[in-house]
Amino acid sequence: MADIYQASRQWQRISRDWVTAEAAVDLTDFKSGRPNHKISLWDPGSNGVRYLKTMVHNLATRLEPADWDRLRNTRNRHVGRPHAVRWEGEDICLDYLQAVLELGFLAPRTALDGAAVLEIGAGYGRTCHTLLSNHDIASYCIVDLPTTMRFSKRYLAEVLDDAQYAKIRFVTVDEVESALDGQRFDLALNIDSFAEMLPRTARGYLDLIDRCCTAFYTKNPVGKYLDPSLDGRPEGEDELLRAALETGLMRQVLDVHDSRAVRAAVPAFLTAYRPGPGWSPAADAWAVPWSFYWQVLYRKNGTADPTPAGAS
Repeated sequence: MADIYQASRQWQRISRDWVTAEAAVDLTDFKSGRPNHKISLWDPGSNGVRYLKTMVHNLATRLEPADWDRLRNTRNRHVGRPHAVRWEGEDICLDYLQAVLELGFLAPRTALDGAAVLEIGAGYGRTCHTLLSNHDIASYCIVDLPTTMRFSKRYLAEVLDDAQYAKIRFVTVDEVESALDGQRFDLALNIDSFAEMLPRTARGYLDLIDRCCTAFYTKNPVGKYLDPSLDGRPEGEDELLRAALETGLMRQVLDVHDSRAVRAAVPAFLTAYRPGPGWSPAADAWAVPWSFYWQVLYRKNGTADPTPAGAS
């Protein structure tokens, strides 16, 4: 009967190659190494999609009914075959989960129906897609690099109907001054791109927002990180990493998984992203799910409160 309680062939190999007597001698780093990746933790280096889907699954359990309504209103989310999970019969990926959370922050605090919206750095267009699918936006102007705009033009033309797509105006970065001169917008948006621009470029856009907008929503990181365990590269050896440290308005390095360090950086974040002295933050909060991202809605002082009737 003793042979009943033997290791499987899988565990015979694990015990031979990874969970060895030698590996048990020094426990200094074993929880972030291969032995523990076989004992109790999937290796994040080779199981990134598994962890991504687990995160999305868990975040989906926290969504409110209004979030699910916004998600269902946003059709054709499957285009591009995202890494998605199914919760209670509804497919959801991280991009659109974030989009409905961002809209959930915005919608009770500013009037979106009938609004003229300016988005700087739209990516492939998931924010535009979500807003146009849930609100009667009057017009939507996207400012972006020509390379990225190839994706947003193609994607939004495929996921939106003709009437929605007709509301969008695309402006490349070299056309900004001439194309937007004298234009007025009720709301400006920047999600996770000011942090990737040169500081003078980001400040130039903030000056533009100061001149032509009455409200501004942004979601960006409160600082930079230098943690080899997060990117798999030795600190400072990658040219792209060095370039990333030169960009954005919040360039101080902090422990991005220390809640107190993140919270301590928030006041500087709120100051750095204020479009001008005549603006005040109307609301701000941690931007789920990333530990070091913050979101804030600013309003220009002296403008009428655009909060929708009945919103708290």
